[in-house]
Amino acid sequence: MKALTIYGRFKEIADKFPDKPAVIQDDLTVSFSQLDNLVDRIMSKFYNQDHNFIGIVMGHGVNQIAAMLAVLKSGAAYIPAEPVLPKARIDYMMKNAGVSLIINEEFCKDLPPVSKPLSNRSTPDGIAYVLYTSGTTGKPKGVMIENHSVVNYAEAFEEEMKIGPGDVMLQYSVCSFDIFVEEVFATLLNGCAIAIPTHEIHEGPIEGLMEFCKRHHVTILDGFPYFVADINHKPDIMPDSVNLIISGGDVVRANYITNLKNRGVRIYNTYGPSETTVCSNYFRIDNADALDDGTFPVGKAVKGVQVKILDKNLKEVADGEIGEICIFGEGVGHGYLGNPPEQINYVTLPDGTRFYRSGDLGYVLPDGNLAFLHRRDDQVMILGRRVEPEEVENVLNEYKEIDRGIVRAFKDEAGLHYLVAYIVPNVGFTLSGLKKWLESKLVNFMIPEFYVSMHHIPVTKRGKVDVEALPVVLKEGDYK
Repeated sequence: MKALTIYGRFKEIADKFPDKPAVIQDDLTVSFSQLDNLVDRIMSKFYNQDHNFIGIVMGHGVNQIAAMLAVLKSGAAYIPAEPVLPKARIDYMMKNAGVSLIINEEFCKDLPPVSKPLSNRSTPDGIAYVLYTSGTTGKPKGVMIENHSVVNYAEAFEEEMKIGPGDVMLQYSVCSFDIFVEEVFATLLNGCAIAIPTHEIHEGPIEGLMEFCKRHHVTILDGFPYFVADINHKPDIMPDSVNLIISGGDVVRANYITNLKNRGVRIYNTYGPSETTVCSNYFRIDNADALDDGTFPVGKAVKGVQVKILDKNLKEVADGEIGEICIFGEGVGHGYLGNPPEQINYVTLPDGTRFYRSGDLGYVLPDGNLAFLHRRDDQVMILGRRVEPEEVENVLNEYKEIDRGIVRAFKDEAGLHYLVAYIVPNVGFTLSGLKKWLESKLVNFMIPEFYVSMHHIPVTKRGKVDVEALPVVLKEGDYK
């Protein structure tokens, strides 16, 4: 019987393939057994302490992966944060989660040796991690995911993608996004390796990233549609070793894969909110036709998950009718930390069945595949990350040099969202000062691209913002 915790499943793989590579960097390759040993060495520094939530604020690399597994093995949950995030945002996340320990690079120096493996304290229903996403209250909200949900997802990933020892996944996503969970745990828990580029390669030209992939025989690329589209523009730079490309986090369009389809590579469109453990649906698109609007279906539910289209009364609609995408089964998370207003999106039926209301609208196609339409509310995707314009607006209005500000999302010519801030400035206002303020409070993709100075914010007779009266800053589409 397979283990139902992340570390337990990892340990099974480490015992089965001790000498197979687990983590690959340009100057270092660590085997599964070596990684497991590093897990115990890190865990030994807090083994006799009592922690429920542990923060991990580290650059990407072997120590970061080992620290996550160490936290999981200890029975605690990890709260990941990129060191480059604004300090105020990191502080809020750690305080909100009640973090009692933060692991950073300094913590991982001078690690003691361990004479024997430490006990695994993780449990299937134990919280594995908390990812913070944009929230309507103006503060990010923490999504709690349990161990068994990640293990189920690793099994679903292997069943559909047919991956295993010998495969190498590029680790490209930031640690606070659910694609990271797919890159790291859907691979390691199936005996695959992950290849982690340096910060310079990650942030540099895509040619350098693809050269890194070539050096380390990467077989799987995973990322937002824009990452896929960038490679599609220069398909010859992609290594021949790549045989699987996975797109997620936003809508993928037919013209994003025109050249890649000729490379004999399997390409998947995926769908699913962080609240339901990475993805709830897969759809292979390299051998499929796009829908009339140029997008692809998001496919059918993965192993252990059920997806239903429900009406406003939470009753299932007929196939072909539009309704809200609701997700049931193993992937449904534990809920939000601290019970914010959005907790109502997790629904428990009288018989105990739980499901998550995604807020997305869709319908079932005649062939049984799911088609995604758009959000039910104002939440949008910016560079593959979910953003509540209201959260950005709340931060904007904390700036003392403006009288009032609002934030609205629009679509460019390629159908991708961007944010515009409309502001009524006070005396002494400077745009540079406002941007510095926003940068200190928000992640970069949440910061509006455009700013419009207004004498006043137009409102309707009911006192609500008159969106129709706002000037629209037009933007070309990069992938049109």
